[in-house]
Amino acid sequence: MKRIILPTDFSENALNAIRYALRLLEKESCTFYLLNTFTPAAYHVPAVQLNNYSALQLEQIISKRSKMQLDEVLDQIRKEFNNPKHIFVTLAAYNLLASEIVNLSETHDIDLVVMGTTGATGAKEVFMGTQTMHTIKKVKCPVIAVPSNFTFETPKEILLTTDFKFDLKNRYLPLLKELSENHLARVNILNAYYGEPLNETQETNKNFLDTYFKSTAHLFHSTEGVGLVEAVEAFQIKHKVNFLVMIHNRHTFFENLLFKPVINQIVYHTNVPFMVIPSEDRINH
Repeated sequence: MKRIILPTDFSENALNAIRYALRLLEKESCTFYLLNTFTPAAYHVPAVQLNNYSALQLEQIISKRSKMQLDEVLDQIRKEFNNPKHIFVTLAAYNLLASEIVNLSETHDIDLVVMGTTGATGAKEVFMGTQTMHTIKKVKCPVIAVPSNFTFETPKEILLTTDFKFDLKNRYLPLLKELSENHLARVNILNAYYGEPLNETQETNKNFLDTYFKSTAHLFHSTEGVGLVEAVEAFQIKHKVNFLVMIHNRHTFFENLLFKPVINQIVYHTNVPFMVIPSEDRINH
């Protein structure tokens, strides 16, 4: 049984990501953890209440409110989805979101996190970007970021971008394989080519993927002389991609990309969900 964290701040964006997860994994037996994290600063608490209550009392008040709202979300999704394969657990935590997700991942052996991201501008974009990117960088399991207002589409065309430098024993590759098989999807494997031929290790990894996806339709693609984001955008223009996948390696192009504004084009402005799989190197450090 898969264990999935579904963070929510009770927004429509978060609810949209929850709906996406339930449909994406409708064939899987899953336990979903509906998670809301809170700190006093995240709530509009009148100054008079701050003065009249102790820190512990204030935490209890906010915790009760969080649990009530989680129950409301649970009631809503149970009315929409009646899947006997899905079990739900609600969790209200006094913590920062990324930190709590890391804690849960370690204590509950979490397989996946599905969360909403947004195309908002200004300060809100920075905040949402911080939430999304901190989660991707810190958590040691795959994260699927679902764009705001994305209407569910069965992922028939999956785009996996890779430099062919991943560990063949990556424990989360089976998740990608299962998703492609369950949805009868084609996996498009894209390599951004910079003029240097693939070395022996990269060729081995490419051949591994060819064999690994032998039971799934898959194609290899390469682009030359363009950056990763540009390659992804160009591919999406030519093909009907509705699910994007990356492997997050330490000290590689993606690690650097995380801290450059250009990542906004993918995290904030991509029009399809995208899954980041941590490398084995990241998981073990």
